[in-house]
Amino acid sequence: MASNARLDHRNPLVFDTHELGRRPGALQRLNRTIDAPADLGIQGVIGVPEGAPVELELRLESVMEGVLVTGTARAQAEGECVRCLEPVGLELEADFQELFSYPDADDRGRVIAEPGDDAEDDEDRFFLEDGLFDLEPLLRDAVVLALPMQPVCQEDCQGLCSECGARLADDPDHHHDAVDIRWAALQGLAGSLEDGEKDEMSGADAEAGVDEKQEK
Repeated sequence: MASNARLDHRNPLVFDTHELGRRPGALQRLNRTIDAPADLGIQGVIGVPEGAPVELELRLESVMEGVLVTGTARAQAEGECVRCLEPVGLELEADFQELFSYPDADDRGRVIAEPGDDAEDDEDRFFLEDGLFDLEPLLRDAVVLALPMQPVCQEDCQGLCSECGARLADDPDHHHDAVDIRWAALQGLAGSLEDGEKDEMSGADAEAGVDEKQEK
């Protein structure tokens, strides 16, 4: 992936490699705690809240083609259980590694006159810009891969009752009397017949009362 123009060295996720130099084999270790950027994680499912601390441990190694960045990000992720919708929190640890290429070198470390001639190759590569690299795209990809797509509060979470929405973990004996739909239909029919019989009996009683009055 081609680099974005004019990286800002004041951005906490932008790193400077000038101190590392371009001598192959040179190493530099960095530790930095940053505030999490917005939407760091799986949107609507689980992620690191914006502004939460993210601890970064980085190892920068100078190679022929550029700078190989290896690191680990640690943070507290938050979301909700997909079964019972209760809040979920977990310790996130995301590992990543990527080569940030020198803009004047090809994939074999050979100097080229004009970088970016091959657009297809550039789409799959990260580049240094004036000795700077932006870790944010790499961090976002690593965090998404490290997070569960379907977080649960506990592995054996029973979720919610499908009929009333009650949380089953709060009431292990929770249940509803199951009614066979076939019997339910017969019960409804029986109820209709009973109501009809009551109406007939009421009508018969009324007619009997009228006859008694006429006889008198």
